[in-house]
Amino acid sequence: MEMTGRVTADAKVTETNSGRKVTNFSIAINDRFKTKDGEIKQLTTYVSCAYWINPGVAPYLKKGILVQLYGRAGVNVWNSADGQAKGVLTLHVSNIKLFGKSSTAGNITEAVEPKENTEDLPF
Repeated sequence: MEMTGRVTADAKVTETNSGRKVTNFSIAINDRFKTKDGEIKQLTTYVSCAYWINPGVAPYLKKGILVQLYGRAGVNVWNSADGQAKGVLTLHVSNIKLFGKSSTAGNITEAVEPKENTEDLPF
């Protein structure tokens, strides 16, 4: 399944009892539509994500960054203490694409300063 959304909070890397690392984060998917009455509605769906492949991606998954995710979708459901049914949409991520940067993430790429000395160029 493919999902595109914005990261809702900085990703966190946790370690399981067996020593495996997982990057946990969530995304918000915004959908706008117009009702029959012409009223514009906005629906936001939150998805809890787990990425087990490389915890090194966590510093790039900052709040506000736009990501495209591929993976296996699932649902976790439970009953709350007061007996109310609760649930959360989950995605076990297998591939992540980052788009741009968030206002809080800073630059993802590092700028390279050109050399002032051009005497050693081969042409």
